[in-house]
Amino acid sequence: MRQLTVISGKGGTGKTTITAAFASMAKNAVFADCDCDAPDLQLILKPKVVGKEEYIGSAVAIKKTNCSKCGKCREVCRFGAIDNEIKIIKAKCEGCGACAFVCPENAIEMKKEKTGTIYRSLTRFGPLIHAELRIGEEASGKLVNRVRKKAKELASGEGLIIIDGSPGIGCPVISSITGVDAVLVVAEPTVTGIYDMERALEVAEHFEIPAMVCINKHNINKEKTKEIEEFCRTRGVPVVGKLPYDDVATRAMINEQTVIEYSNSELSKSLKEIWGKIESTLS
Repeated sequence: MRQLTVISGKGGTGKTTITAAFASMAKNAVFADCDCDAPDLQLILKPKVVGKEEYIGSAVAIKKTNCSKCGKCREVCRFGAIDNEIKIIKAKCEGCGACAFVCPENAIEMKKEKTGTIYRSLTRFGPLIHAELRIGEEASGKLVNRVRKKAKELASGEGLIIIDGSPGIGCPVISSITGVDAVLVVAEPTVTGIYDMERALEVAEHFEIPAMVCINKHNINKEKTKEIEEFCRTRGVPVVGKLPYDDVATRAMINEQTVIEYSNSELSKSLKEIWGKIESTLS
């Protein structure tokens, strides 16, 4: 089983568009959308949900009736989740459990609640595992781990898992890349784009995961594109390809299609070349 995760140092770099294009070219693959805070892969792949399950993640404090309002719980709460009347403000509770620990009357208990949903779906290219957190919920790193576990259960021994990771470098990204065979970092030729790429590469290097770089919209700033190529050359990170800026990506998304399906543009041809190089790396 081989696993590829597509990540970026920030949102909006074209990560999901590229992942969807790979999905349309891959064979014997399972797809996982691990951007559980804002899943977008489903907008292009149009999945048909065939199964779902609740995700029980964090816990919240619940107060029982036998409370003398001594106030010890309020003293230890770092999140302002207990007011002057010793009422628990659910929206502010982070589920740390400190209040329940110090309560002398055992008047508080920690109750786990549904924080998201995991979906198993079918797309025109293969099975997709995706999930979403409820509004305001956290701990998406744990949910990403569950999504990847479900994807592994579906993948055959010789199959491939293509993972659309979260943007940034936080816990969800770490959960998205841990143990995979390769990471593709999508970078933009801008000052902040280069900085975000460097951070993403540092995370991959820390976890000793082979990384590659794809420069998206390379023709909007040729100077910064050369800077990315030079940086990757000195760090020994292969640049597997450069994608031109083309509004065909937006038009394809509006039509709920991948770029590969929608047109035979220069963008499509470049994506095919990149996918060929990635396949060779993973084989």
